[in-house]
Amino acid sequence: MNNIKLSIMMFLQYFIWGAWYVTAATYMSKILNSSGAEIGNTYSAFAFAAIISPFFVGAIADRYFSAQKAMGALHLIGGLLLLYLTQVSSSFLFLIIVLFYSLMYMPTVALSNNIVFANVSDTGKVFPIIRFFGTFGWIIAGLVIGSNIIFGQKFGLGLEANNTTLPYTFYIASGASILLGVFSFTLPDVPPKGKTDSSSFGLEALVLLKDKSYLIFFISAVLICIPLSFYYSFANVFLNDIGMEGAAGKMILGQVSEAIFILSIPLLYYRLGVKNILIIGIAAWALRFFFFSNGDMSDDYYWMLMAGIVLHGICYDFFFVTGYMYTENKAGEKIKNAAQGLFTVATYGIGMTIGSWFSGIITDSYTVDGIKNWAEIWMIPAYISGAVLLFLMIFFKEKK
Repeated sequence: MNNIKLSIMMFLQYFIWGAWYVTAATYMSKILNSSGAEIGNTYSAFAFAAIISPFFVGAIADRYFSAQKAMGALHLIGGLLLLYLTQVSSSFLFLIIVLFYSLMYMPTVALSNNIVFANVSDTGKVFPIIRFFGTFGWIIAGLVIGSNIIFGQKFGLGLEANNTTLPYTFYIASGASILLGVFSFTLPDVPPKGKTDSSSFGLEALVLLKDKSYLIFFISAVLICIPLSFYYSFANVFLNDIGMEGAAGKMILGQVSEAIFILSIPLLYYRLGVKNILIIGIAAWALRFFFFSNGDMSDDYYWMLMAGIVLHGICYDFFFVTGYMYTENKAGEKIKNAAQGLFTVATYGIGMTIGSWFSGIITDSYTVDGIKNWAEIWMIPAYISGAVLLFLMIFFKEKK
């Protein structure tokens, strides 16, 4: 029974994220007439919360509150903030509310994992299954808010199609957040630990950076988050801008790809080695942005757009999932939690904050009279990915 509850929790956790995050840039562009910089700064606020959230989880939530109660309260507040976002008429105020919401949401990612870890006996076997429901939740969110033809039948509400229905993405996310907030209080109790879990900050793991190979990987991981930010911040805006119907729904193919390719990582990790897998992953980043730069809605080049979306599985799994495994193997048992915390803060926090800000500036610089030159915009993350690829190929040495 507990595993069912935990699976529902994980489903809703990522359904909420997928319901508003993908189309937020499109909402800002169409409803608020936001600039690229304003959109980039808003996504930076979400990434900045990833830096702050370990402090809340490690120093406050774990120390004073039961995990499920803290999670419930945060989602209830978050649901109200998502609802309020639809009443905001300025980009700056929208950014501020997103920042406050992100400070509510990001700690719940770690809290949801902690609740699962505390209530399953074999985390190695059970956690991946429960976590899969999170990916499934994101996929379902995309199906609901987007528009897709599946087996000849149209699915989804197509909410991003016009300005009247776009706010409903936040209504759906808000409702799911409030639902999860209430549901969290029914989850198995995970009492406070009574002390600060300093490993949440990852400071003990700084010793890993003395290893030249890990330092090269670490720098590459932060830098590759810049192209990643271009995708998260502007892919949906781009696809809607060029006339793709139900773009959010089609973008879930990236999550489907992610779910499929993740199954291959344990096998390839030992057969190909860390360096080769990382090279494939980064090369896929460069290729995806080349496809976005050259693809369009014509019959001859539409496949490039779809290929760029589907490549998300290789881009994400081959670099980030492999990166987590490499980090754990390098760290060893004593500091592995700290190492994972450091890697997460550096990538999803620092890297994504810089990347989101930078992607906004680049997008504005290639916008004239409201018209974005997407072909030029997408080549920038392609070039960055190529540079990171060369950097890793030359300097990263894998110890056998």
